[in-house]
Amino acid sequence: MKIVQTEKAPAAVGPYSQAIIANGMIYCSGQIAIDPSVGKIVAEDIEGQADQCCRNIEAVLETAGVDLCNVVKTTCFLADIADFAKFNSVYEKYFVSKPARSCVAVKDLPKGALCEIEVIAIES
Repeated sequence: MKIVQTEKAPAAVGPYSQAIIANGMIYCSGQIAIDPSVGKIVAEDIEGQADQCCRNIEAVLETAGVDLCNVVKTTCFLADIADFAKFNSVYEKYFVSKPARSCVAVKDLPKGALCEIEVIAIES
């Protein structure tokens, strides 16, 4: 196993890695909308937070040597399912390869985030 770590994405807020590479697969921990340049959530709406989540995932994947086209599965968590359409309007701009996906509403997310995205990707 290889640990993936980059300063271009937020540091882990707990005892875990940003991603792990194992057997040709990249398992990325969930990313919330923390802006790594300031260390906190800046965006206040779902679109801004979804965009930051996607940029954080891009940074982790880039460090692992791949891009969003290598993603085979995403799991998306929304604090409010009413944000589903707005979230999708951002998500679809990043995940153009249309990986398999689950999207669920949850009671709360870390740091009061509105959304979180985790991905599984394959190495090139």
